[in-house]
Amino acid sequence: MQIGVIGAGSWGTTLANLLAKKGLNITLWAYEEELITSLAATQENTLYLPGIKLSSTIVPTGSLKDVCQGKDLILIVTPSQVVRHIMQQILPYLSPQQILINASKGIENKTLLTMSEVVREVLLLNDDQRLAVLSGPSFAREVSKEIPTAVTIASKNLDLGQQLQQIFSTPYFRVYTNPDVTGVELGGALKNVIAIAAGISDGLSFGNNTRAALITRGVAEISRLALHRGADPLTLSGLSGLGDLVLTCTGELSRNRTVGIKLGQGMVLSQILKEMRMVAEGIKTAESAFDLSRKMKVTMPITEQVYYILYQNKNPRDAVNELMTRDLKVE
Repeated sequence: MQIGVIGAGSWGTTLANLLAKKGLNITLWAYEEELITSLAATQENTLYLPGIKLSSTIVPTGSLKDVCQGKDLILIVTPSQVVRHIMQQILPYLSPQQILINASKGIENKTLLTMSEVVREVLLLNDDQRLAVLSGPSFAREVSKEIPTAVTIASKNLDLGQQLQQIFSTPYFRVYTNPDVTGVELGGALKNVIAIAAGISDGLSFGNNTRAALITRGVAEISRLALHRGADPLTLSGLSGLGDLVLTCTGELSRNRTVGIKLGQGMVLSQILKEMRMVAEGIKTAESAFDLSRKMKVTMPITEQVYYILYQNKNPRDAVNELMTRDLKVE
């Protein structure tokens, strides 16, 4: 099987390496020239996954044509806000038989579409039979070290889901299937916003009580929005919902939680972004989630306050006070 992986960040590189170690033919597209050179010369992603030796069979490239043409499966692992641009660029190199898997987590600004919806729109697809989504609680560095991990492959094509389940599964990477693409994508995107809130809580030196409340009420508001979009409520209590949320809100490797910690400690967003090389998807997703909640008339108080902190310079302590002193409700 010939597989093209678009995006050589930590997650794209990790998935490429996982598949290459299973004996599959992998071409990995990277944006940065220096990274392409490093991958070819040292079998190491020195920018995004330093210290991890990669399979020598991975073929790095800077050509979108080379990563797409003749491939059976294309894995999209770019920042969510550039997925549309990448899809438009690779459109001439795609064939109707190719399977497309999205592993990017986010909601597009302005259009408020999930990533699979963006792919469908660009490709003018009438169905989802060759589309799938990979999501779940999975820090790239831990997977790259073969630490046991469980994730979800979502596809409305059940046969395709089972096929991909076999392709990606290893003794340390367990893959479940789920037909609820909407729920899996929204869970994977919105948990990043709640993780920023959890980080803010930690940055303010609040305790375990606060984090537990944020995670639990975060599940509640993510579920409300997902249900309005037609998702299965069970999905939000699964790996791509609660599982991913717990990991991102508590893990030391969480970029979104790290952004929140710095905000809670008094840093401003522009200053935080200058210090970051890798993308924290929750920053952009917070804007989309805020707009989507308003459009669909869904109450999402934590998301709303994260948006105000990020985009209106609201004091985090004021945001916490507003959350805690809202009208009292039934759970």
